[in-house]
Amino acid sequence: MIVWLNGAFGAGKSAAARELLDLLPGSVLYEPELVGYGLRAMLPSKRLDEVPDFQDLPAWRRLVVETGAALLAEAGGPLVVPMTLLKQEYRDEIFGGLASRRIAVRHVLLHPGESILRGRIAGRGEIPAGSGGDRDGGGHRDGDSGHGGSATDGAAAGTVRDWALDHLAPYRSALPWLTADAHVVDTSELTPRQTAERVAAAVRAGAGACEIVQTPEPTAETLAAGMLLFDEEDRVLLVDPTYKPGWEFPGGVVETGEPPARAAVREVAEELGVRLDGSPRLLVIDWEPPRPPGYGGMRLLFDGGRLDASRIRDLLLPGAELRGWRFVTEEEAAELLPPERLHRLRWALRAREQGRPLNLEAGVPVG
Repeated sequence: MIVWLNGAFGAGKSAAARELLDLLPGSVLYEPELVGYGLRAMLPSKRLDEVPDFQDLPAWRRLVVETGAALLAEAGGPLVVPMTLLKQEYRDEIFGGLASRRIAVRHVLLHPGESILRGRIAGRGEIPAGSGGDRDGGGHRDGDSGHGGSATDGAAAGTVRDWALDHLAPYRSALPWLTADAHVVDTSELTPRQTAERVAAAVRAGAGACEIVQTPEPTAETLAAGMLLFDEEDRVLLVDPTYKPGWEFPGGVVETGEPPARAAVREVAEELGVRLDGSPRLLVIDWEPPRPPGYGGMRLLFDGGRLDASRIRDLLLPGAELRGWRFVTEEEAAELLPPERLHRLRWALRAREQGRPLNLEAGVPVG
C-alpha cells in the first residue's frame, strides 16, 4: 500500500510523513523528488531546458511508479509519499500505473487555510536555492518537501518564499478535483504528530482509497479493439481515461477467446452504457510496433455508427475509468490524440468514406 500525502508547500507533508512512519508498522519513506534529482543529473541540458518542472518529464512519472513498486517488493511495508501532485492527468497516470500493479493507494490531502499557508511561507525566510538540507522539489531547503522541481534547480525563483507563493495559485485551481478525490485533513491547527495521527486513523478506516480502474500491465503484444461512434454532425466520440495519459477511442483489450468486434461492443457498453445492435463494420487493422516499455500489438477500429441526441444524453461516465468524453471534428482530434492514435483515426475516417477496411502498419497503409 502507498499513502500519498498531497498538499501545497507549507502544508506539513514531510514533517507529518516522518511522524507517520512511527504509526504505520513497517512503513518506509518514499520521496519521488529524489527520482527527479536523479533525472536532472543524468538528462542532457537541452532536454531539461524544455520542461519547467521535472513532473512534466514522462520518464519521471514512469519511474515514480516503477521505483515505488520496487521499493514495496524490497521493503514489504507501506510506503509514505510526501509529494504534491496538482495536475489531475499526472495523478491519473501515476495512480493508474500503481493500480495496474495491484498496489493500493490512499490519497490524503493536507490542507491548511490559505492564510495559514501564507503565514508559514512568510516565516521560511530567504534561503538561497540549492543550499542543501531538507529541500522542496525546487531545490530549496525546507521542512516540507514534495514538489516537482524546476529543471534548473529553482535558481530563477530566487527564494523559498517567492517559489512557494508562485505555487499557491495552481494549488488553488487544483482544489476542486483534489478535495473530491482525496481524504482531506485540515492541518491549520495541528502539530505534525496530530496530523499523522489523523492520517493513520483515516488510512486504517480505508479513507482516500484510489478508485482508478486496475488495468494489468501487458507482458506481451496485445490485441485491442476500439469503436468509433459519431453524432449527427459526424463528429467522432473520444474519451479521457483515468488510467493512462491522453484521449482515446472507446474500447479495450480483447480477452482470450473473444471475437474482436464483440470485445469492442462489450467495452462500449461497459464504459459508456451504449448497447449497439448488430455487428460493427471493421474500418482499420493497424500493427503497432513495440516501443519500450510498451509491447505493441494489433489495433482494430470498428464503425459503431451514429448516436442520436437521446442516446447521447444517456451516455454514462464511470468515474473509475473515464474522466470525460466529447465529440470532436478531425481537426479537434489532432489537439487531443497522441500521434499514433491520430494517424489511426484519420485512416479510419477515410476507410469509412470509401466503404472498405484498410490494413495499416504503424499507422501507414500497406498492400
